[in-house]
Amino acid sequence: MAEPTTRERPKDRKPGKRAKKSLPARIGLFYRQIVAELRKVVWPSRSELLNYTSIVLSFVVVMVMFVYGLDTGFAHLSFTIFG
Repeated sequence: MAEPTTRERPKDRKPGKRAKKSLPARIGLFYRQIVAELRKVVWPSRSELLNYTSIVLSFVVVMVMFVYGLDTGFAHLSFTIFG
């Protein structure tokens, strides 16, 4: 008979099931994971942030003008067709 290995599960637990931790333990783990992930973030410098912000705002203004132009053109076209 073979010796049991450390990878075998106890007979009283179903495979894939883990013992459920208490609510405070799960909340603590959640916040520790948040802090660990935030430490991995590479934050932009002030000049990078201003540069990215101006690029995004410029793109939004261009898209607003494009949609406004399409809306105005379709409005004139529908008034021309339907009177």
